[in-house]
Amino acid sequence: MKSFVILATLLACYVVGPLQQVHAQVQVDRHIDSLIKVLSRSADDTGKVLLLDDLSFSYYTIDPDKGLKYGQEELTLAQQLEWKKGMALAYNSIGDNYLTRSNFLQALDYYFRAVKLNEELHSEPGLARNYNHIGVICKHQKKYLAALDYYSKALHINRKYGNQDGVALNLSNIGNIYCFQGNYDSALANDLGSLAIYTATGDSAGIGHVLGNIGLVYKNKRDYPRALDYYFRAFAIDTALHQKNEIEIKLGNIGACYLGIARSSDATSKVPDKTALEKAIFFLKQGIGVARQLNNLVDLMAYSKDLSEAKALAGRDEEAYETFVQYRLLKDSVFSIENNEKMMAVEYERKRRIESIKAEDERKITNLRVRNNRNLMYAGIGVILLLSCFTIFIVKERGRSEKLLLNILPAKVVEELKANGVAKPRHFDQCTVLFAHFTSFAAASRLMGPRELIDELHSCFTAFDDIMTRYGIEKIKTIGDRYLAAAGLPSSDSRHAENVVRAAGEMLQFMKGRKYQLQDNTFDIRIGIHSGSVVAGVVGLKKFAYDIWGDTVNTAARMEQSSEQGKINISQTTYDLVKDRVLCTYRGTIAAKNKGQLNMYFVV
Repeated sequence: MKSFVILATLLACYVVGPLQQVHAQVQVDRHIDSLIKVLSRSADDTGKVLLLDDLSFSYYTIDPDKGLKYGQEELTLAQQLEWKKGMALAYNSIGDNYLTRSNFLQALDYYFRAVKLNEELHSEPGLARNYNHIGVICKHQKKYLAALDYYSKALHINRKYGNQDGVALNLSNIGNIYCFQGNYDSALANDLGSLAIYTATGDSAGIGHVLGNIGLVYKNKRDYPRALDYYFRAFAIDTALHQKNEIEIKLGNIGACYLGIARSSDATSKVPDKTALEKAIFFLKQGIGVARQLNNLVDLMAYSKDLSEAKALAGRDEEAYETFVQYRLLKDSVFSIENNEKMMAVEYERKRRIESIKAEDERKITNLRVRNNRNLMYAGIGVILLLSCFTIFIVKERGRSEKLLLNILPAKVVEELKANGVAKPRHFDQCTVLFAHFTSFAAASRLMGPRELIDELHSCFTAFDDIMTRYGIEKIKTIGDRYLAAAGLPSSDSRHAENVVRAAGEMLQFMKGRKYQLQDNTFDIRIGIHSGSVVAGVVGLKKFAYDIWGDTVNTAARMEQSSEQGKINISQTTYDLVKDRVLCTYRGTIAAKNKGQLNMYFVV
């Protein structure tokens, strides 16, 4: 009977579901098309801002890149109209789209901008919406107490104004946090309260979301059959409504439940349930496909890890390893250096076990050969082991040396050093130089011990290094509490100015999030940027370093000194290169030491 129910559910999801999904997609497309038609005839007024907000919201679950485009247009128009309510709506919509893309720092930045405006406007309903989404980010960052605080604030406001949809959403989110904390009774109580409201109001999307939350509770309790029942019911609803982000979550969790069933059978009978494994692999692959469309790196990472384990249990070792590599790459993109090192430790342990198995096999073969010709084999093994150890030692030391060089010098410079023994200084015409300075370093150093101070500097500079790497920018050096980087060298980059400005924006967002988390136990920052020509090369024979010189470097330093806390200050030259792609405000001419009056701009 149970097999029939599961089969019927699958048929509903994969035969009827796609037909409903097509219908839902047609409805969504028609709504978007009608908005775009009205938008093309609209004057630049508050009504157009609301249209753009509707478009940004309509896209955030299906195409967040388009959602961001309309959200930015909405923000620009609201700013031109000086309409604070429209600006608050735009900030929230942009945050929603960044949240869908799992870009939590940027989402958080825009949500806090919305909070500030809604506080000025005394808009409690607007604040409730902001608090709920900030709670979602805190949940993703595993700051469960902070998430509960924000959800509770939102719940209080929504109950005050009788917003039943908001109350239901807040209850389901609070239940989700209790689930992560292992408080399953409280989780179910909140989820069932939410489900009752959604059922009474006929909100199908809400019902699907809460059913998924209840499924998660039973999944975490390892009651996989009951969890699957809730997940399939939720999946059928989400498929009919074309809730792509919800579909992705359900697919991944259904796959994880089947993997849990296979694990259980493997633990008891030493033989994994093959049917459960095949279903696990199928659903996890589907979840990965949708997560990749949504660019949801966090879920991609989780599903890839589960898929690797499922394939390994199924005896598909080569595929399991390939999937594991994908998981590791995703993990590198999502987590900090500390977590990357943990992952490397896991990978090292896995390789160590494989090498141990190989060594054991080799030992058995050796023992067989020894029986035939003990003395000769001992001599041969001795020579082989000696050569092997010597070879492994050389390879390891060469690898360590090269890795150390690549941490100090750009790859092109390392290749030149290896080929010629020297690296000649070079002139680069088109470069952009960034200086960042921790303005509150002295104050923070009085509050923190020496070890805490150095650890915090390391955490911040490590995050900056990661940002530079993603934008193809060369970190030059740190100078106490300052950070120097440049783009356009040693390899040319036509978008050197834009890449540096966008990287600077991510640095600011990282430090805002850090400040929110650690308060006075971290630093404030200001940034300066200038574009022009530099000379770059390796200096010294001992403790050598790759460095840059020239008037461009000096001017970038003046841009940083003339900047303000929490701001990015750019020169006229940099502004001319990015003005068509980056929003800036003109500051006027400002006196810079040994430079006279210079035009300066703040990046918005």
